[in-house]
Amino acid sequence: MKRRMGEEDIAAVASLLRAAEAADGHPPLGEHKWIDLVQGGRSGFAGFVARTPDSSRLLGYAQLSRGVDSWGVEYAVHPSARDEHERVATDLLRAVLAEIADEGGGHVHLWVPKPGPTQDAIARAVGLERGRELYQMRRDLPLGEELARSPRAPVRPFVVGSDEASWLEVNNRAFHGHPEQGAWSAATLEERERQPWYDAADFLLHETDGRLDAFCWTKVHDDERGVGEVYVLGVDPASQSRGLGRSVLLAGLDHLAALGLCEVVLYVDASDHGAVHLYRSIGFAVDHRDQAYVGDVGARVP
Repeated sequence: MKRRMGEEDIAAVASLLRAAEAADGHPPLGEHKWIDLVQGGRSGFAGFVARTPDSSRLLGYAQLSRGVDSWGVEYAVHPSARDEHERVATDLLRAVLAEIADEGGGHVHLWVPKPGPTQDAIARAVGLERGRELYQMRRDLPLGEELARSPRAPVRPFVVGSDEASWLEVNNRAFHGHPEQGAWSAATLEERERQPWYDAADFLLHETDGRLDAFCWTKVHDDERGVGEVYVLGVDPASQSRGLGRSVLLAGLDHLAALGLCEVVLYVDASDHGAVHLYRSIGFAVDHRDQAYVGDVGARVP
């Protein structure tokens, strides 16, 4: 286990992650976890590696981070070790859960993209069960003629150095209690502003009487030509029931289409029926599902 990863560690893990992504067709680590790995991690970060007996080759990697009121875990196994997938993953996850116990225990989310029977068996082996489900939804751009007639909310680009405080207030109210999005700090936002994909022109804000009350943060994918993303869509709870979510989303989709993109993706909790209904009404369809396996770990007794 390593609390902070050196350059050689990061390079070795990055190579494993690239190999896993090439084999599976999707990144094995979410963006939050990748930033933690590269930048050293927030409080609660820990990296775990599994190597061959002679330590010459990396077989697997697991990463732990502390969320608002739970622990988040993700892992990857090198394609060359897939015949040992269950053993490697189970050993890594047992080490992760032991670390959580040492840190006082708590609720655990193990995120797995596109899970199958192997991932179900691994989760059962370490005492976790299926919990939250995340949809990746997609639709083509530009929008059709019918949606082109729907009203759009006026938006403006985010201004770096000026809008951070007001956006954080609205975001944290809109996503109160959300494990990943609900407790962003200035440091979290600044990390995103330093990412290669970040462009303030893609971060769209809506104001009412000079007060920020909704936003549609979009991004352009570097790894998928012609694809954009609705990164975060949020409405201040005090401004809900005004149709702002839909009208700000449409403004964001128009923005991506104007950039020449031909497809857009987004992620949403399957249990957020209101959001799923909104996205379906605008033509999004589920491309695949990601799964959280959950459980509670007790504190280790000295």
